[in-house]
Amino acid sequence: MKNDTAASHGFLPSHTGSSDPQQADVGPLSDATLDELAEKFAAATTIVGIGESTRASRETFGVRDQLFRRLVQHHGFRALAIQDSSGIAAGLDRYVHTGEGDAAAALDGAWRPWRTAEMAAALEWIRAFNRDHPDDPIRIFGVQPVRAQPEDYDAVLDHVHGSAPERLAEVASHLEPIRTAHRIDEHVQRARGMHPGRPFADHARDALALIRSLPDVDHGDGILARMRLIVDFHEGSVAGQGFATDDVALWAAAIGDYQRRTGLRVVYWDGIAHTSAAAVTSPLAPERGPQPSEGSLLRQWYGAQYVSVAIGFHHGDLGVVTVPEPARDLIDAKLGEVDLPAHWLDLRHDAVRRQWDGPAKARVISGVYDPSRDAAEHIAVASLADAFDVLIHIRRVTPVRWLP
Repeated sequence: MKNDTAASHGFLPSHTGSSDPQQADVGPLSDATLDELAEKFAAATTIVGIGESTRASRETFGVRDQLFRRLVQHHGFRALAIQDSSGIAAGLDRYVHTGEGDAAAALDGAWRPWRTAEMAAALEWIRAFNRDHPDDPIRIFGVQPVRAQPEDYDAVLDHVHGSAPERLAEVASHLEPIRTAHRIDEHVQRARGMHPGRPFADHARDALALIRSLPDVDHGDGILARMRLIVDFHEGSVAGQGFATDDVALWAAAIGDYQRRTGLRVVYWDGIAHTSAAAVTSPLAPERGPQPSEGSLLRQWYGAQYVSVAIGFHHGDLGVVTVPEPARDLIDAKLGEVDLPAHWLDLRHDAVRRQWDGPAKARVISGVYDPSRDAAEHIAVASLADAFDVLIHIRRVTPVRWLP
């Protein structure tokens, strides 16, 4: 593949990152390449969706983090949207504005993929930026509504202990197994053979029925409201919805509403199945065919002012699993034909679009990824160039560092 223009390919040498603890490793892309990339998709853009094919790679996260920092420092982006609840994101936003506590503690209740040393370093960088720019800070918000947290289970159990201790063991038998989903998603537990058996949503509904039968349960202490949050959490999970979530419109609207309300330029961090600017067919529910993504709705609403960036990789060790070289029919294999630590494509460039566009399969490493089924672990799109404006491909990856 010939490098005809820097705008279309950008095959530049690797570079090692800074030793500053708040400076994430640049990894396989040089500072100059990252500057050029940010420049390319920042102009006339209101929302940038930066998606990863895996949430467990230090290199893919590092590239996304570095692009975010450049969009903030040089192009005026001031909001970060993440795949988590508005309540969790509010805690992260509070940390980056006040500096109270530390980043790792702020992440304690967050969705498992965010609880990494890399994410903590990103928050520390945002905190430092906000300290230096108190009148022009970065905001963090979540795309999901408020959802149950571990303390809700504690509150329910405490109430039962005080009001009907003879029912405590029965209520606990429903709540204790299912609260584990806040550390490891229920569908991941099933895939790993560690699930206790009964659907968590069934346990939650039974616990709600028990709580409703107790005397004085709704005298202003909010126990029923907490219990309903627990039910909603499990009914709305991937496992609860049969591996087919229908909340895309709600999550996309959260991003659009926040952007219009504040006027801020937004960076959206998620998986490529969510940030894709076109409908996707998911490996979790292939029988449903192409389904809207948050990014596809943002493209409808914002047009070219929404830019979709996809970061993928060829092979590597993700700690919990070693990912082999991709099957030949995956776009990751074609991108991997270039023997460089990393490279990128701007699919908005006419010559590049003609060469690369068409139906495509892009590998995704979900929580239920099985390397023996690697060829089936992908999203499918009808048009690669409609789904992604920019592709970044990393040759080899290593694992993120999980927080305790």
